[in-house]
Amino acid sequence: MTPLRHNTWTADPVLDTVRDCVLAVGVRRTTLTDVARRAGVSRMTLYRRWPDVRTLVGDLMTREWVSVALAAMPERREGGSARAHLVEGLVTGVRAFRAHPLFVKILDVDPDLLLPYVLDRRGASQDALLELVAGVLEEGHTDGSVRPGHLVRQARSVLLIVQSFTLSLRTMTEEDEPGLTSEAFLGELRDILERTLAP
Repeated sequence: MTPLRHNTWTADPVLDTVRDCVLAVGVRRTTLTDVARRAGVSRMTLYRRWPDVRTLVGDLMTREWVSVALAAMPERREGGSARAHLVEGLVTGVRAFRAHPLFVKILDVDPDLLLPYVLDRRGASQDALLELVAGVLEEGHTDGSVRPGHLVRQARSVLLIVQSFTLSLRTMTEEDEPGLTSEAFLGELRDILERTLAP
């Protein structure tokens, strides 16, 4: 069990409200005033926790993305290898991310919001995902299903692969061409991860 599973990503009425706002109008058109009014709190209450909408949306993304990852990778079944558990969890996670309403909305309306986390720095959700991946990789080193290697480098390399499929897959798919559908590419991702991690 990884330490990440001990964190609580519980419902927060303010984050629930900002999620509704972003889904309705996008990040650029969401204001702290709108969020405060819809959440039934004062603007000063919001400002104590979040200095601006981007910080608020950042916390929302962390909550949502970590929830998706944890749902995609539940506790490992007895007898299964850590590598198989990780690979299936990551493929399931990419599929779930690509269907997540908040992710789709941001990708369609405010894609620039994601650029800093792709080009400049890691965000809190990426660090949380790295913690999750590293925990399962470490189990794989122990059970022999994952090739020995530098744990942090392996985790970061895996996340780079998965992140590229999550963010850019729709630029490569042709759903009316059987060999180029999303599911076909997810099969390719499964094969890439298996070959990358196998001893």
